[in-house]
Amino acid sequence: MTQITPEIVAEHGLSPEEYARVLNALGREPNLTELGIFSVMWSEHCSYKSSIIHLKKLPTTGPQVICGPGENAGVVDIGDGQAAIFKMESHNHPSYIEPYQGAATGVGGILRDVFTMGARPIANLNALRFGRPDHPKMRHLIAGVVHGIGGYGNCVGVPTVGGEVNFHPAYDGNILVNAMTVGIAETDKIFYCAASGVGNPIVYVGSKTGRDGIHGATMASTDFTEESEDKRPTVQVGDPFTEKLLIEACLELMASDAIVAIQDMGAAGLTSSSVEMASKGGVGIELDMNMVPCRETGMTPYEMMLSESQERMLMVLKPGREAMAEAIFHKWELDFAVIGHVTDTGHMVLKFNGETVCDIPLAPLADDAPRYDRPWVKTPSQPALAPLAESADLAADLLRVMGSPDIASRRWIWEQYDHMVGANTVQRPGGDAAVVRVHGTQKGLAISTDCTPRYCYADPFEGGKQAIAECWRNITAVGAKPLATTDCMNFGNPQRPEIMGQFVGCIEGMAEACLALDFPIVSGNVSLYNESKATGGGSAILPTPAIGGIGLLADWSKSATIAFKAEGEAIWLVGGHGEHLGQTIWLRECRGREEGPPPQVNLEKEKAHGDLVRGLILDGTLTAVHDVSDGGVLVAVAEMALAGNIGAQLDLLTTARAFGEDQGRYVVTAPDGVVIPNAIHIGITGGEQVMGATLTDLRAAHEGFFPNLMGN
Repeated sequence: MTQITPEIVAEHGLSPEEYARVLNALGREPNLTELGIFSVMWSEHCSYKSSIIHLKKLPTTGPQVICGPGENAGVVDIGDGQAAIFKMESHNHPSYIEPYQGAATGVGGILRDVFTMGARPIANLNALRFGRPDHPKMRHLIAGVVHGIGGYGNCVGVPTVGGEVNFHPAYDGNILVNAMTVGIAETDKIFYCAASGVGNPIVYVGSKTGRDGIHGATMASTDFTEESEDKRPTVQVGDPFTEKLLIEACLELMASDAIVAIQDMGAAGLTSSSVEMASKGGVGIELDMNMVPCRETGMTPYEMMLSESQERMLMVLKPGREAMAEAIFHKWELDFAVIGHVTDTGHMVLKFNGETVCDIPLAPLADDAPRYDRPWVKTPSQPALAPLAESADLAADLLRVMGSPDIASRRWIWEQYDHMVGANTVQRPGGDAAVVRVHGTQKGLAISTDCTPRYCYADPFEGGKQAIAECWRNITAVGAKPLATTDCMNFGNPQRPEIMGQFVGCIEGMAEACLALDFPIVSGNVSLYNESKATGGGSAILPTPAIGGIGLLADWSKSATIAFKAEGEAIWLVGGHGEHLGQTIWLRECRGREEGPPPQVNLEKEKAHGDLVRGLILDGTLTAVHDVSDGGVLVAVAEMALAGNIGAQLDLLTTARAFGEDQGRYVVTAPDGVVIPNAIHIGITGGEQVMGATLTDLRAAHEGFFPNLMGN
């Protein structure tokens, strides 16, 4: 029997104070299996111990919300007895260590979060952050992540319809891979994870358990070090074809009334799934570890409980339904095993070879995990930007910005994804939001992921507001009514007060925007310790609260797109001229500076401008719509021109009016003679240029970055 030493406790990520809490909870020393279970359940990844007190500030309710945070995914009502179920999660550390499998299993995990609640997945999205394009590892990381996302999503048959990509040196040693899935379910067929019914059988289904992914949750709760490259065994290996079988088998069983509770085995595997089911149901659980299907010989209870092998689910069934359920899973060529039963003890008890190898009270594991109100300091305000000289050549600046890493076309990425599988994608990648038809109806779901990390770094409160507002704006720009969001909170080490201050600031800004825009957060994920000592010590990512939002179109055929539709149409700017150049792409790309405060977000104006534009889309007034964000008005017009292959004649334009990133704005077009209320006429469509840059040169700059970087 392994002796529990301070070194072993530290290897499991528990502080001396936390280990003292373990001793108090058990009234004795834990064995190695029990220590492993406490370590993963009390990890940052599973317990949110540094973030939970601040997450409670976020608005999570509304008339459209069926289920908010606390389950596998959020659920919102989309009418006609249907619900949208969605969530975003991170797979950052695994994707840096092994980019293909890290990204692939990130997609697999978020798919399971959604279909475990009874939804058929209809769309995947992702939010990716990479370091400097010329960093020696970056091409390898980009290629692996994109290939992993495409390889898993394409094979499982769920379209990847949208996302975002940023580059910044702060991600050199710690890239971010955030994956989002949206599914559709019937409102009377939503499944939850709370176990009930003493004596009810606990069933394991899906793939066999291996040794891959052991300590994955613990690894995701610490900084990277020079030794992180050695952690490949903690990265799971995915099989999308098995996941497809698992989706179909689970949905088939869900059509019966056999399931009492269901939970996917995600982070911390069998441990987290069984603990969450039992604790949420207020019951106990007893498992026979000899019954767990294993693909490797000699696996110990410790390894079985901490493995994060993919494509596995845990269920509580009604008594007597085991044979029927087993027949379904065997038909789909998946493992099925009764591995335990529900008890009334309030304990997790594990048996192995006839002996009790674990006996832990569940309350300390779940409800009494450590909660920290960590010290934090407010991010200092950025000094105002000094007056800047006018650009000597707006056309040259536009070409430079259009070809820059954060603005360039992502076509190289999304053409590797099957974004049309299922035949319900009605707006493909490249616009403001993806639009996916709700099968068998005229309804459409608009979906977007958004965040501007450089804003969050300069001013976390305004950056948090802007992340919510831009997601709301992108959904509005296709004509949809924004419903709700999910988040993925990517930050550095929370034990550093300046990092914790970034987190608190972003949360408070997000909360204010969610309330003002009626855009609650119904699910999410926190990923901390995104730092790399390997790049020179204390190298934290930019604060990155990625937001994934959904909205509803009553008639998907009325959705707006960004492309200019015809020559001679009027171009209007809704939201007024802007002149804010602090933290803009233009300032960075054309002047080599990252300075100044980010643009302010006036939420009252944001809502008024968005409601106006949405109404004009739905009544057929507008022919094209694009929100103004990175790069300002001139970039928005250039993207619309390229999408429609029609130029624009503009009468803006100072440098600040061209490239300012003031918020709450849209560029729209309408037939000549139609007047857009409360908007500024800025030009007409036509010709083969935008501000003196030809469409040919703009397209070469915009489309060239990724093929040139990746060598094809």
